[in-house]
This record gives sequence, structure tokens and C-alpha cells, in this order.
Amino acid sequence: MPLPEALSPHFTALPRSMKLFSALVCVVLTAQQVFAHYRFLGINGSGDYQQYDNYYSNGPVTNVASSDIACNLGAIARTTGTLTVAAGSTATFNVPNGISHPGPLLWYMAKAPGSVNGWNPSGNVWFKIAQTGATFSGGTMSWPSSGLSTVSVRIPSSISAGEYLLRVEHIAVHSAGSSGGAQFYISCAQLKVTGGGSASPGPLVAFPGAYKATDPGILINIYYPVPTSYTPPGPSVWSG
Repeated sequence: MPLPEALSPHFTALPRSMKLFSALVCVVLTAQQVFAHYRFLGINGSGDYQQYDNYYSNGPVTNVASSDIACNLGAIARTTGTLTVAAGSTATFNVPNGISHPGPLLWYMAKAPGSVNGWNPSGNVWFKIAQTGATFSGGTMSWPSSGLSTVSVRIPSSISAGEYLLRVEHIAVHSAGSSGGAQFYISCAQLKVTGGGSASPGPLVAFPGAYKATDPGILINIYYPVPTSYTPPGPSVWSG
């Protein structure tokens, strides 16, 4: 059954019952140096927090070939707790100041061979479970994820029980008209999935490896001419 959402307004605190990798992103919005910050923090009602140091920059990931593209800038696999969720339930992250840029929202999972604590998710281990792209009407392009202060995803009901990383990613495409302009806001949380089935998710991809800087969902001018279609990068969504 779905678990309640949690809110953490603190820059230096994360739920003790999970491992979360997050980046604080600063983007100049006006000449007066107003900054937009958004990151994915508390998940599913966890109320205890601990200090974390899993980033080395206040900027987004922009290099899709970097190891940072997996779970964010300088992400450290910390030996923290793992959040237990049921297959088929809903996981919710907070975005304390809201998603302030246009772009798609994507969700991936990767199953650890055993304990997810300290596991390095290298190789073809990630599968996409959901995505929200753009909508089009009257010659305009809109992004349903813009402005959201919480984001949620359903854990597939047919995946096998075990320990997983859940990866949430928002790709800001407001400056994506040139190579390297897209900004990737990413967090990963440790989950222990109970129940479920015996399905084999796929296709499986690697981070880095799943994206190219020239993918049309990454290298895109959203302003003029206004696109009439949009396909998020990466593999197809597994419908398990």
C-alpha cells in the first residue's frame, strides 16, 4: 500500500531509513542573481534525518559520459538503512522548492545482487519504470513535471523481491540547444521490495552508457521552432 510522503527542507539532512544521493543546483534566473534550487529529498514519510556529504559541487550533472550520471555528483555509497516498500506501492520524493525548469521526469530501478548497501550499480543493471515527457496543444509545448513539489512513481508489481536502487531524474532542457546544455538532476534511494513476482525487467542499460549527448531528447531547442514531438532519452519503459 502507498506510504505517506515526507518533507525535508534542510540542505544537510536525509532520511535515516534510506540512502539518497542528491545535488543542489544553482541556476541564475535574473540579472538580480535570483537562484532556482531543486533537489529530490525525503521519501515516503521517513522522519529521521542524518548528515550527508554525497556531492562535491552545487551544479547539475551535464556530462552523460561521467560516472556522476548514475546517482549524481560524487555520489557516495553509504552504509545506511534501506527503506522497505511493497511491490505495487508508490514511492514519493519531495522537491522542496519545486521543479523550476522545463524537461522530462524519468524513473529507473536497478536490482542489487545481494545487499544494496555499498553496491556500485555498474554495467547493464538499470531498467526504466516510468517517464513523463512533454505535451503539445495549439502550437505550444508544455511539461507536466514543471512546478511539482512532490514526484511519485509506482513500484512495478511483478518485479521480484529484493534490494534495489530507485533512481529519479529530471532533465532540464531550457539550455539544451547546444551540446552539454541539458542539466540532469538525479537522486537514488535504497529500497527493499517485498512481495512481487518473478518477472525479468528490461531492457537493461548502464549509467553511463544509456545516453548520448546528441540524443534528440537531450540535444533540443525547445523555443524556436517549437517542437511538435518529444521522446525522452534512454530505453523504453518496462511495463511490469
